[in-house]
Amino acid sequence: MREIELNEIINPDYVLVGNKKIKFEELVNDYVELKNTKSKAVKKYLAERELKPYQAELIKMQEYLEKNKKRMIVLFEGRDAAGKGGTIRRVTRYMNEKHYRVVALGKPSDVERTQWYFQRYTSQLPRGGEIVLFDRSWYNRAMVEPVFGFCTAEEYENFKKDVVDFEKTLVRNGTILVKIYLSISKEEQAKRFAKRQRDPLRQWKLSEIDLQAQDKWDEFTNMKYEMLKTSHTIYAPWTVVRSDDKFKARLNAMKVILNAVDYDDRNKHLNFVPDDEIVVSGAREIEIMEVQRIKSGKFTD
Repeated sequence: MREIELNEIINPDYVLVGNKKIKFEELVNDYVELKNTKSKAVKKYLAERELKPYQAELIKMQEYLEKNKKRMIVLFEGRDAAGKGGTIRRVTRYMNEKHYRVVALGKPSDVERTQWYFQRYTSQLPRGGEIVLFDRSWYNRAMVEPVFGFCTAEEYENFKKDVVDFEKTLVRNGTILVKIYLSISKEEQAKRFAKRQRDPLRQWKLSEIDLQAQDKWDEFTNMKYEMLKTSHTIYAPWTVVRSDDKFKARLNAMKVILNAVDYDDRNKHLNFVPDDEIVVSGAREIEIMEVQRIKSGKFTD
């Protein structure tokens, strides 16, 4: 196998070697040899290739939803730099763009501030046969807004009272609702922030709020616990995905989504069981956090 001089993949089928674009297959003879390489480009290629069978299943799932006019919502929540955007891009990479939307709402307008809190989100709900993926959702009011003082204590308490009934209504009326919380460690978040600061292609991702995320780590952790405790229900359970390892988080998030739909022609040769070291239920995460608090006097994640 020729040595890859520049660790950069142009797309999943090509690698840049020096200044030359070469088909990846021309570089390899032995998969085992590839697995042991130190090349970041090769490792990235292998990771992306391992996702493809699950991305093919996501297309089948999407076709099933469209055929049966079923509605699906997938919420992606988590701290800054937890990998929400990257995971959503992998989930939707090969999907039919006519039948899914990614929703990432900015701060509310002056008019929206006068409305019922959930109103701006109800206008984004899916039609029959459509998947809507929220890159942050109504749960802004559960974590970001109270931590930074963007809502009043009364507004926050009203949200906690309303959210369970709101989601119960969605599910009762036939919407498939998947709630994924990507959980990143404090150390990994700091590394990703530092990488963004160094990389001119990623600097746009850093905001003033991002830069305060480490200082407000414990406050966010407390709000995470309250959010799970309030809104993990039998109708709309939370699934927590550990996201320090981006590839494992993306793969397991796909499995969680696929397992939420009983679609046709499921690939019997694929492993759809989530990794229990990466994926835990919201109920289990609450238990883990409570044990942490008993042992150390505070939450540690």
